[in-house]
Amino acid sequence: MSQPVTLAAPASKSLSHRYLIGAALANGRSTVRNVLESRDLAQTRAILQAVGAGFEPVDGGWTVTGVDGQLKGGTTPDQAVSCDVHESGTTCRLLTAVLSTGRGFFRIHGAPRMHQRPMGEIAEAIARLGCGVCCEESPGRLPILLEARGIDPARCGGVAEISMDDSSQYFSGMLLAAPLAPTPLAIELVGGKAVSWPYVGLTLTCLADFSINFAVETRPSPQEPWRTLPEGGWRELGDVAPGTLRVSVRPGSYRAGDFTVEGDWSGASYFLAAGAAGPRPVEVTGLAPDSLQADRSLVDILRRMGAKCDMDGRSVRVSPSSLKGIDVDMGHCPDLVPTVAVLAAFAEGVTRIGNVAHLRIKESDRISAPVTELRKAGIRTEETRDGLAIHGVGPGRPVLPSSLSTHNDHRMAMSLALLGLGTGEAVDARMDAPQVVSKSFPDFWDRWRPLQ
Repeated sequence: MSQPVTLAAPASKSLSHRYLIGAALANGRSTVRNVLESRDLAQTRAILQAVGAGFEPVDGGWTVTGVDGQLKGGTTPDQAVSCDVHESGTTCRLLTAVLSTGRGFFRIHGAPRMHQRPMGEIAEAIARLGCGVCCEESPGRLPILLEARGIDPARCGGVAEISMDDSSQYFSGMLLAAPLAPTPLAIELVGGKAVSWPYVGLTLTCLADFSINFAVETRPSPQEPWRTLPEGGWRELGDVAPGTLRVSVRPGSYRAGDFTVEGDWSGASYFLAAGAAGPRPVEVTGLAPDSLQADRSLVDILRRMGAKCDMDGRSVRVSPSSLKGIDVDMGHCPDLVPTVAVLAAFAEGVTRIGNVAHLRIKESDRISAPVTELRKAGIRTEETRDGLAIHGVGPGRPVLPSSLSTHNDHRMAMSLALLGLGTGEAVDARMDAPQVVSKSFPDFWDRWRPLQ
């Protein structure tokens, strides 16, 4: 076996957002290290600066001067603070909730695709808590004008009901906002299903690190009484269902401190998949084996597909393997779907990916987009009721198409890079917009070169 290509994982995008927000809300100066530098994070920083936080670069991160929960908006609608989220759903959903705790007017807007994505869940929740919300063009969509005057749990009986049918970010946004309320606020999970639950675990980790006091309650069914989990017991929750979970958050200040963002399993997924489908092993360093990141489940998916995966401390090595198709529920790790879909093209048999209907409202329609591009590569691929099915070519290899569309989606661009493994071809040269990776992983193509 040849020597592995060794690559460092980028910083976690999800945690970078959360820790910068926590530091900006804190009551002093914090240092947040190993922060991902990307377009999405730049939008989050710019909005936090616009409402009063200070940011100074430090090696590998930022020193942040917090506002102690005092977010300042404009005095009139015409003077509303401009909050441009561009195409960052994380920025948009987390900060919409957080900004509702401030004082004054804020206008949240973004790129055209963001104006098509749903925001009704969080808009309705903060309106029930006393925030003025005006969807200026279409109900439940950006642009949204907020007239913030703090949130008041008493207006909704101390309980904010939030669904995670489309995204867990609504729930996470309310968790980040809740400590700034004057009285305790319980956020209760409702709706039809709960997608991406592990991302809520990341938010709870952030709250705990900033010394926010909260309790997590669960129950086997909506008809039974609540039971408070022991401290830290929420870390063991592998799954949740509507009506069976709520988080009660006490008022309090975010405590300033020194934080380090862990490596990103999402960003590492493309490299790990390359180790399984490419001509030589790939080792990725800087990954926490006990991380609550949802995309850590890629190791389990790879192993189920027949890939050889070895974990040693904070490193993961994946070696070239004969892959087989599997049936997999990816409701908790939807960001991995484009990666697994393209990887499945190299497997023998059919891979069926399910429980990801909500992917149609991401940066692109992440069900139809992989289907479209894999068909160009000669791979029989179909859309299903809540996902897609990929008929892999087994010992053969997918065709590298002469042109590929990224669908203006960073995760599509990076996953399609797998089609060029072992060809020596610069796949990005065949893409319509390879630069879209700047959203989450600006130096992706430079790091990918050794794998081509």
